[in-house]
Formats: sequence, structure tokens, C-alpha cells
Amino acid sequence: MYLFRLALASLANRRFTALLTAFAIALSVCLLLAVERVRTEARASFASTISGTDLIVGARSGSVNLLLYSVFRIGNATNNIRWDSFEHFATNPKVKWAIPMSLGDSHRGYRVMGTSEAYFEHYQYGHRQNLQLADGRAFASDPFEVVLGAEVAQALHYKLGDKLVLAHGVAAVSLVKHDDKPFTVVGILKRTGTPVDRTLHISLGGMEAIHIDWHNGVPARGAGRVTSDQARNMDLTPQAITAFMLGLNSKISTFALQREINDFRGEPMMAILPGVALQELWSLMSTAEKALFVVSLFVVLTGLIGMLTAILTSLNERRREMAILRSVGARPWHIATLLVFEALALALIGVVAGVALLYVGIALAQGYVQSNYGLYLPLAWPSEYEWTLLAGILAAALLMGCVPAWRAYRQSLADGLSIRL
Repeated sequence: MYLFRLALASLANRRFTALLTAFAIALSVCLLLAVERVRTEARASFASTISGTDLIVGARSGSVNLLLYSVFRIGNATNNIRWDSFEHFATNPKVKWAIPMSLGDSHRGYRVMGTSEAYFEHYQYGHRQNLQLADGRAFASDPFEVVLGAEVAQALHYKLGDKLVLAHGVAAVSLVKHDDKPFTVVGILKRTGTPVDRTLHISLGGMEAIHIDWHNGVPARGAGRVTSDQARNMDLTPQAITAFMLGLNSKISTFALQREINDFRGEPMMAILPGVALQELWSLMSTAEKALFVVSLFVVLTGLIGMLTAILTSLNERRREMAILRSVGARPWHIATLLVFEALALALIGVVAGVALLYVGIALAQGYVQSNYGLYLPLAWPSEYEWTLLAGILAAALLMGCVPAWRAYRQSLADGLSIRL
């Protein structure tokens, strides 16, 4: 133990170099843990976005693309589905409930989704948790009512009774707005940590109403325009939707209904199992994940090599120190152990500082990351795998410390600094 205290005293004597070396290790450790934390939480966040849904149905495309735009509000559909096709499968005896979804509009960068009351009743996330309202109610008979996700309400400072205007398209800045048909905020959902928080929910009738006077993607002009009061008295049954979710009476019928939808002759459609599509998504991203992890490991390795270089560089300058230690009875293996302890102490300080930097960074960036990327990073204790990574870093530092230790051992013998009586 006295050798470890001596190693700390030696590092304190060279505090500037030691602090720079420890800081380099701390940054590399922070980067490695941050990559691992983001990867883990991203997987958990994606997996908890949808629960209890047996099938997601959309126009025929790729399963990952369908999952992304219907659940995660990423990307766009290749085509729409006719309303009668939705009704055909919604009334199927195997189906317990059906949630229609109509996408394509936005509000200040946030997606708008047209749906039915079944969405608030049957949609689940996490461990089969239902959506709950923090304030207000779900939309009712009036087509110009909107229910906000928690993040939308917080970021844009909306409250019940506020008026807002939707924009055509999903760009952050849209030149075409439905300013003649404003919506009233009637409800705000509780936070879920999923894309629901970043979505504005309107009825299918509301989605139809704001486009009722549009033709070929262009709004009507002059006398051809339909006011909101006129739209309320019109038939707002949708002609098409983007996708729909199905919950079945029995899990056994899942594959049979999936095959039936995929072979539907009315129009080309595709049904996917959310869990299978999510696994396919992760398999596509696994290469990028591994590449990012390897880069982080090399950053840590660079920090440890910097520590090794700093210790090796100081050896020639410390021959006098070694000579004094030998003169008071230190053996060559004491000198070698001292340098190993120095390397271990630098790595330990770097690891502790790196973990502290990680938590400071999470505390500062938590709100920004969640509001802009929908990723919640908790201030939780390191996982078992993260402890393993930290132990591996300390073990690597211990091995690297053996290099200067062996050199110091050889120098100590070569210098002939043994005590002579």
C-alpha cells in the first residue's frame, strides 16, 4: 500500500502532465460510455414505442419503411390505402380492433396524424401501457379539434383552448398552410417517451376537412374554397388513409391474416409484425453500431497510449529519483511496481472523471436530446456491461503499465545502483 501512496505522491509532483494524461483518458472513457448508453437507450426506446399491436398494414413497400413512417414518424409512405380496404379488414372476424392512420401534414416541424377514437382506446406502448390524458379530453364530433403530444405542448407552449394552423407536408418550414381552417387544442397527452409525444393528433374527419377543397395537391382559389363552417356540414368520410394497426382476437390467427392481407386482390398491401420488423431494423443498423463502438474503443486505446508515452518519456528524467529510492533500500521490483501503480492510478482517475463527465453531460443535454431526437437518457447507475468495459480499461492500463515498469527494472539493474557495504 505504501508503494501506491508513493505513486500518488510522484504523480502529484508531476501534476500538470498527470492531469493532462488523466483528462485525455477521461474524455475517451466518456465517449465510450456515451456511445454505449445511447445505443442501449435507443434500442429500449424503439422497443417500447409500440406494444400489443399484432399487425401494421400499409401500402406495399419495405417492412422497415412501413414501421418507420407508421410508428416512428420517420420518412413517408409510398402510397395510400383505400378506405374500403381498411373497412374490409377492420370488420374481419379475426380482428378485435383497428386503428386507422392518415399522415402527411405537420405543424412547426412536428408530424400530424389523423386517426379515430380507437387510437386513444387501444394503442399501447412500453409494457402494455395505454395512452392517458394529462389535461383536457380526446377529440369528439368537431373535426377541428387537436390533441397534442406532451413534447409538442411543452416545446410550443400550447394550452387548452389555443388555436393552431396545420401545414401541408412534413418539412420544418412549409409554404402552404391550412390557415383558413384553424384547430383548437382540446387535450394534451401524458409523456410517454415515444414518438407520440412529438405528434399532433386530429380526427380523420379533420384531416379530410383541411384537404376537402384541394385538387391534385393544390388548394382551391377564390369561390372554390371551402370554409371551416361549410366543411363541418359536409361528408368527411376519408377516401384513403396511410396505414392501420390491427389487434387480433387470437395470436394464432396472426400469420393467416398477414397472408390474407399480403395476397389481397383489391390493392397491393403489406402486413408486418412490429417485433419482426424492429429486429430487421436493428440488423440493418448493427454494422453502424459496431463501427461506432470500435471507433470509441480506439479512442480509449489512444488515451491509454498517451498515458504510456507520458510515463516512458519521464523515465530518463527520473533516473535520479530511482537512484534515491534504490539508495534507501528499494529493490528493482519495487521500482517496477511503482510505475505499474502510477499507470493504474492515472487510469483510475481518468475512469472516475470520465464517468463524472458522462453524467454531467447527460444532465445538461437530457432535455435537448429528448425534445429534438425523442431519446430519453436516464441518470442511472452504469449497467453490468458498462462496469465490464470500465474494468477492461483498467486492466488494459495495468498491462500497459508493465512496459515502462519492465524498462525501469532493466535500467535499475544496468545502472548498478545496488547498495554496497
